[in-house]
Amino acid sequence: MIEELLMAAAGAAAACAVYAAAAARVVKQYERGVVFRFGRLRDEVRSPGFTMIVPIAERLHKVNMQIVTMPVPAQEGITRDNVTVRVDAVVYFKVVDAADALVAVEDYRFAVSQMSQTSLRSIIGKSDLDDLLSNREKLNQGLELMLDSPAMGWGVAIDRVEIKDVSLPETMKRSMARQAEADRERRARVINADAELQASKKLAEAAGVMSAQPAALQLRLLQTVMAVSAEKNSTLVLPIPVELLRFLERAAPAPPAAEAVAAPQPVTTEPAAALGEAYLKGLGDAAEAVEDLTGASVEPSPQTDDTPA
Repeated sequence: MIEELLMAAAGAAAACAVYAAAAARVVKQYERGVVFRFGRLRDEVRSPGFTMIVPIAERLHKVNMQIVTMPVPAQEGITRDNVTVRVDAVVYFKVVDAADALVAVEDYRFAVSQMSQTSLRSIIGKSDLDDLLSNREKLNQGLELMLDSPAMGWGVAIDRVEIKDVSLPETMKRSMARQAEADRERRARVINADAELQASKKLAEAAGVMSAQPAALQLRLLQTVMAVSAEKNSTLVLPIPVELLRFLERAAPAPPAAEAVAAPQPVTTEPAAALGEAYLKGLGDAAEAVEDLTGASVEPSPQTDDTPA
C-alpha cells in the first residue's frame, strides 16, 4: 500500500514537473509577451520576467521592443529640377504596441522597409538638388512624417530617419565643381578689390599727413633705409627726396640783381595771314637781289610804222 502511494506521488510529481516545464516561460527585459489562447488574443501582455501559460491551449509570442536600425536600399529618382540621383537612407524605429505589431500587420519589419523605399522615392521627386545636398535636415523631418503616419497603426513608432548619401552623375559633379571654382574666384577678386580700395584710402591719408609734415617723409626714408640694411645687401640705393632739394633751394642765397638773367619772352606764333605776307615779301626781296646781280633785262621795243626799216 505504501509502495503504491509512493509510486502515485512520484507519478504526480513527474506530471507536475512536465506541466511546469511546458508552461514556464521567461520574458527578457527588452521583450513583451503576447498570448494567444486557441488563436484568440488575450488582453494581457506579459511583462518581463517569469510567466506561465496553459500548455497546448495558449501560445506565447515574444516581441522585441528595442530600436531597430534598418538601412534603406539606394533609390534612383529624378529631382524636381530634372537631375538623376541615387539616394540611400537609414530608418530607426521601435515597437510601441506589441499586440498591434503582431495582429495589425503580417511582418512589420518588411512593411517598414517597403514603405521607407516608397517614401524615399517620393521625397526625391518633390525636392530640388540643392535641397538634397544642403537642406537634409528638413528632408529628414518630412520623410519621418511620411513614415510615422501609417506606422502608428502597426504599433510601430519611427524614431528617426537619416539620408546617408546622395550619388550624382559624373557630368553633374564636374559642372558643380566648375561652378564652385567660379564662385570662389569671384569672391577672391572682390576681396582683392576691397583690399586695394582700403589700401588706396590709407595711402591717400598718409600722403596728406606727409605733405603737411615734411619731416614725416624723412622719417619714412630713414625707416626704409633701416629695413633695407637689415637684409645685409651689398648695394644700397638711397633716393633723394624732392622735399630735400626744395629745402636746399630755399636755403641757398638769392643772386644779385645785376647778374640776374632776364627770362626769355614767350614765342608767339603769327596768324596765317601775317605768315603769308612775310613769305611774299621774302620772294620780292629775293627777286630784287637777283636783278641787282644780273642787271636789268633789255627787251626789244615793238616796231611802229614811223620807224624806218
